[in-house]
Amino acid sequence: MEPGDGPGPVPEAGPRVGPVPEAEPRFRPYRHPAAGWGAAKSVARFLVDERALVDGPRAIMRMNHEDGGFDCPGCAWPDTKGLHLDICENGIKHVTWEMTRKRVGREFFAAHSVTELSGWSDHDLEDQGRLTEPMVYDPGSDHYVPIGWKDAFEVVGAALRGLDSPDRAAFYTSGRLGNEATFLYQLMARELGTNNLPDCSNMCHEASGRALQASLGTGKGTVDLKDWESADALFILGVNAASNAPRMLTALAEADRRGAQIVHVNPLVEAAATRTIVPHDFTDMALVRSTRTSTLNLQPRIGGDMALLRGMAKAVLAWSASDPRALDAAFIDRHTTGFEEYRALCEATPWEELEHQSGLSRTDMLGAARVYAEADRSIVSWCLGLTQHEHGVDTVREIVNLLLLRGNVGREGAGPCPVRGHSNVQGNRTCGVDHRPTDAFLDRLSAACGIDPPRAPGMDTVRTIRAMREGRVKVFVGMGGNFALAAPDTPATYAALRSCDLTVQVSTKLNRSHVVHGRAALILPCLGRTEKDHQRGGVQSTSVEDSMSMVHLSVGMKRPASPYLLSEPAIIAGMARAALPDSRTPWDWYIEDYDRIRDTMAQALDGFEDFNRRVRLPLGFRLRQPARELVFLTPSGRAEFSAAALPDVVPRQGTLALGTMRSHDQWNTTVYSDNDRYRGIKNLRTLVFMNRADMRERGITDMGPVDIMSTAKDGSRRYLNGYTAIPYDIPRGCAAGYMPEMNVLVALGDYSTQSDQPIMKHVNVTIVPAAA
Repeated sequence: MEPGDGPGPVPEAGPRVGPVPEAEPRFRPYRHPAAGWGAAKSVARFLVDERALVDGPRAIMRMNHEDGGFDCPGCAWPDTKGLHLDICENGIKHVTWEMTRKRVGREFFAAHSVTELSGWSDHDLEDQGRLTEPMVYDPGSDHYVPIGWKDAFEVVGAALRGLDSPDRAAFYTSGRLGNEATFLYQLMARELGTNNLPDCSNMCHEASGRALQASLGTGKGTVDLKDWESADALFILGVNAASNAPRMLTALAEADRRGAQIVHVNPLVEAAATRTIVPHDFTDMALVRSTRTSTLNLQPRIGGDMALLRGMAKAVLAWSASDPRALDAAFIDRHTTGFEEYRALCEATPWEELEHQSGLSRTDMLGAARVYAEADRSIVSWCLGLTQHEHGVDTVREIVNLLLLRGNVGREGAGPCPVRGHSNVQGNRTCGVDHRPTDAFLDRLSAACGIDPPRAPGMDTVRTIRAMREGRVKVFVGMGGNFALAAPDTPATYAALRSCDLTVQVSTKLNRSHVVHGRAALILPCLGRTEKDHQRGGVQSTSVEDSMSMVHLSVGMKRPASPYLLSEPAIIAGMARAALPDSRTPWDWYIEDYDRIRDTMAQALDGFEDFNRRVRLPLGFRLRQPARELVFLTPSGRAEFSAAALPDVVPRQGTLALGTMRSHDQWNTTVYSDNDRYRGIKNLRTLVFMNRADMRERGITDMGPVDIMSTAKDGSRRYLNGYTAIPYDIPRGCAAGYMPEMNVLVALGDYSTQSDQPIMKHVNVTIVPAAA
């Protein structure tokens, strides 16, 4: 435990997140294919509601194209070559939400105080529309008032120049920031003298990066879409593809048609793990003909994935005694280390313990292992269901262990594949937003940019919140996202932001982070990805990196929502000029033509050589993955087996393991409605999904009111009262509910000692009937 994490009074949770429900809550299990006409109808209603019947379809025809157009600001699934409608329901909603005709200008802020806005739902804040000009908080009137860009930059610059240490500032980014802006952002922070660069990866896939780096010498997956097209078996763990990576449904449907095995592993059997009708398959849409997206579904207990993976490995090792083809002995001998220790660990782990920890039967685990052993080429893909645990790093390393047994690394149709959630979250890390930069990265940055970057590690998200709350970080700059809602322990995060001398939010729309702010606060509105970025050198493009390491250009198509908007690179340059008056970095010159930024990136970043030419190729270019070429940049120079102890994930008597997740009609902290179509929910977000036997044992009725209490590692307790219990197909001892509402239950001190990620998928809770 660190200072500031001890028990204490817990403030009430904030106001509701979603809109006011249209009618009484309803639960009716969903029995239809994912996507298909349900998605089409939902999109049509959304376009009507947002008055985007013209701009919406135009945007659809320009999104995710290999020969131009803009990159969807939603998920990070790769673009598909030759597919002219590479779209999904949530991507269209995300783009339409950005392209709204509604505007939030000075008249709006004059009419509504911050105190009043603090009582609005988060949906209603965002639904007011696009921000149109920079605003500064006036404490005398409790209103935001207009400020010019030059004066706004000076407010930031004066605050940063006045700090007694650059480490008193923190520079956060979400995954929506393009590569060029990301590079300038980290350059500004490091020229100031700090590595305090917390980002959304600290809360999502930090465990994946650390595990893959330790095992294979790369922080990324090794596969691409071509591998998905040739794999014999796909294992999808902890992923709700229909909502979080909907374009994956195309790959799953195609895999089923060619006879590949598809195994989904998730405590909830999500709609994406059953059937789909891919919307751009016009014949299937016309005939209402669905395709399977799974051949096997397994429902481990929350946190039980590692035990399942070890059970599969144990089975494969046992079979190798009689079938030498079960293992790739040549690959293990030439390219790995630590195999014998791992073999001994698997053999010593009893099946009874694997069953107890996974919540699955030995038969279930053997079935999954048989699929793996009989496949020549296997991909294992995963998302936050595996990473947001205390043992997240060990679990991802267990995936690599399993892949190494059969040589499923470094060849076509095989390998590890983390599913990144936000459009450019992987590019943010690649281009320098990393609070733990390597010396090699800093050396190249220094040579390319002529700065002397700091070498000491900076602070991640959890440590930044603690430092703000304790007064050690006084300036917080947020590039995109909604930090107040995305972070754990909502009351602690609110208190941290309010303790700052200055908070700066670079945003497209109003959100909670604008009304939970420091003593001084700025709102700096930026262009959206759908909008044209005019600079002195003409209309500019930005680049993004998808979850499979493809880097490609994105060019906006629409006139900006306001003539007073600036691009994210321009805003960063403006802040940098004000904060670093003696800087020799040519900030203005960079903004005139983003090719100049890319030329510098080509010198500073490994793999970005000849950047400007390669990024203009159809679909861009793929960053080199040494592990794909069987070059392992580990201390041993080989792929490294791990031999971690199996964690105890079984809830204590009377308690449940609760995992937070998104609803379908939601993207990160943006909530479009109170509906969750694929889980059968209408007009309700304040709910908890429970196993019916667990409900009966506690005297909880279907759709009955319940009170939820979480107990943190330090013994402190947090509460959500008056929630609705939904009987659901989920393992006993498990429960689930929506973020960001349930973030209040996740204590700031409850983060993984392996990855420093908040443990948002394994919250220790007690659920009882609501007090009368």
